[in-house]
Amino acid sequence: MNRYNEISSVMKRDLRSFFNSPIAYIVITVFLSFTGFFFFKDFFYINQAEMRNLFTLLPLMFCFFIPAVTMKLFAEERQTGSLEILLTLPVSARDAVIGKFLAGLIFSMGMVSPTLIYLLTVILNGSPDYGPVIGGYFGVVFLAGAYTAIGLLASSITRNQIVAFILGWAGCFLFWLIDKVVIFIPSSLGFIATLGTDYHFQSIARGIIDTRDVIYFLSIIAISLILTAKIAEERR
Repeated sequence: MNRYNEISSVMKRDLRSFFNSPIAYIVITVFLSFTGFFFFKDFFYINQAEMRNLFTLLPLMFCFFIPAVTMKLFAEERQTGSLEILLTLPVSARDAVIGKFLAGLIFSMGMVSPTLIYLLTVILNGSPDYGPVIGGYFGVVFLAGAYTAIGLLASSITRNQIVAFILGWAGCFLFWLIDKVVIFIPSSLGFIATLGTDYHFQSIARGIIDTRDVIYFLSIIAISLILTAKIAEERR
C-alpha cells in the first residue's frame, strides 16, 4: 500500500468517526447558530448585507470550534488503545498525521460551507465586492488549516479529550490574540503583530493575496505537523 493510499485510508477512517459521533453535529449546529445570529443581526437590524462582519468574526470562533473538532483525533485513540494498533500497521507516523490533519480540515470546511447561504443572501439583496469575498474564503482555508494543525498537535500530547480541547483552544487563541496586544508594548516591538493569525487572515480577506500571508499559514501548519509526527513516532 503506497503512502497516498495510507493517508487516504486514515483520512476516511477519521471522517467516518466524526460523522458517527453526535459531537460533530452539535459542533456544526452551534457554529452555524452563532455565525447565523451575527450575520442576520446585521442584515435585519442594520440593513447591512455584506460578508465582512462574518470574516471578522471567524478567526475568534475558529479558536473554539476547531479544537472541538480535533480534540479526539489522537486523544481518543490513545485513551481507547486504538492508536497503538494504528501505529503497528504499515502506516508511518507522518502519513497518519497527514491523514488526520486532512480529515480535520475537510470537516472544518464542511462546517463552514453552509455559510455560502449567507453569501447568496448578500448577492440577492446587495452588490457585494467579490474580491474580498473570494479572498475571505481563500483565507478561511488557510486559517482552518493552521488551527487544525495546532489542535492536532494538542490532541497528540494527551489522552484526555478535554485537556486536548483546552490546549488547542489556548494555542489558537494565543495566535489570534498576538496582534491585539501590540498597543500595550513599545512601538519598536510592533513587528510582533505579524505573528498573529488574525493579522494575516484579515490581509487576505481584503482580497489581497500576499505570498507572505500564505507562507505564514503554511509555516504554522508544517511546524505543527512535524512536531505532531515526532510525538506520534515516539508512541510507536
